[in-house]
Amino acid sequence: MDVGVMGSGTRANTAVPVRVVTATAEHGADWALRAAVAADVEVIAELRAVVMRPDLERLGRYDEHRVRQRLRDAFSPRHTSVVVIGREIAGCVAVRPAEDRLWLEHFYLAPHHQGRGLGSAVLGAVLERTDAQGMTVGLNVLRGSAARRLYERHGFVVETQDPVDVFMTRPPGSVPSPPHTSPTSDGRHPQASSTLS
Repeated sequence: MDVGVMGSGTRANTAVPVRVVTATAEHGADWALRAAVAADVEVIAELRAVVMRPDLERLGRYDEHRVRQRLRDAFSPRHTSVVVIGREIAGCVAVRPAEDRLWLEHFYLAPHHQGRGLGSAVLGAVLERTDAQGMTVGLNVLRGSAARRLYERHGFVVETQDPVDVFMTRPPGSVPSPPHTSPTSDGRHPQASSTLS
């Protein structure tokens, strides 16, 4: 997941520092976003290496040094938020201003926190802020990465792609896609029930 999100809001040319946001993900863990500090860089570089290794190896692009150095070279505490659960750094996300949009990058969650609703909760919190600013958000994700489904569920659509990356965009206020439901044993898809009065 070569995408990250900033825990603070930004405008096209102005960054606003991130304040701590707390919430509970679907799996019940209380989490918070805190502003990154320069001392976080090595922990985040290692997290990036662990999270991206399977996709980079699949694409034949994994390099032990380069995967960490690219994070170090691009790291901006001003635009980065750290996801914490208790005293553990569970992930990070960065949002930086670009020409006509905000750019979501370096969105990583430790593998043992993936697949349990935390990524969706963090991304949702970040997108609430970008929507409030009226900003389009762009990102890139590695081809074949499972993270692409997360972004699609939150309203991102493919803008373009190359042999390695898929570039996606989300206009402000995009309605997330409904969650995928599997058919029941009789072949029907379950629907949300509603009561009409």
